[in-house]
Amino acid sequence: MAVVIAIDAGTTGVRSFAVDETGRPLGFTYREFTQHFPQPGWVEHDAAEIWDAVAGTLADLVADLDQPVAAIGITDQRETTVVWDRRTGAPLHRAIVWQDR
Repeated sequence: MAVVIAIDAGTTGVRSFAVDETGRPLGFTYREFTQHFPQPGWVEHDAAEIWDAVAGTLADLVADLDQPVAAIGITDQRETTVVWDRRTGAPLHRAIVWQDR
């Protein structure tokens, strides 16, 4: 049977969840990441930390699977914005979170 994985990069952390072809749960992992508040009304996340949380939850999840992954779905946190350097792929600043005022 093939596995489908869902990745939810939310406001406070990343969840990864696996199900088989029948919808039976096969595993769940979660990693929290830091919220930064550089001044009142501002909310930021470190894009590299989000990426590390995604990679970490996936590594933990697939380590326990004995079936091939057929598909991965991704959800993200609303209008959070990250600006990337076109040449290097590195984020230029922390992500500006949808909660930012």
